[in-house]
Amino acid sequence: MADFRTAVLITIDNEGGYVDNPNDKGGPTKYGITQSDMPGKVIADLTTADAVAYYAEHYWKPLYSQITDQDIVNKLFDMGVLFGTGEAAYLLQRALNFLPPQWTKIFDEPTLLATNATDPADLLKRYKMHLLAHAMNIANANPNNREFITGWSRRIQL
Repeated sequence: MADFRTAVLITIDNEGGYVDNPNDKGGPTKYGITQSDMPGKVIADLTTADAVAYYAEHYWKPLYSQITDQDIVNKLFDMGVLFGTGEAAYLLQRALNFLPPQWTKIFDEPTLLATNATDPADLLKRYKMHLLAHAMNIANANPNNREFITGWSRRIQL
């Protein structure tokens, strides 16, 4: 079964330390956490333990622990932080060949069952393809996000 600590530490590493990029609409960020995520906290002072606790409460979904492949849950969790948990679930559902009525944007029981029944290497390949297309769509829709596409693409391919 999937391990939260493994997934969250990958995400914290991918997100990196403190940044305040004017083109990032989230504002000052550390470990992927913004001021609006943790009002009253000085974002620059966040610790890894703060980030782990925040992600356990707000991003680790109940069914994630039942995913049988750690690489799949690592990518799903990391992309949930990068693009939002609903978008990460939706793109996984697309990679699973779900049809529009099944695109719930929720990592639900049918998504879990399909995830665990699919060859992990094949699913991860298809998932990354959908994630890359999504990242390109974001960059194309908002020119300020174009500077992030290289980093997003690299992160998706990890």
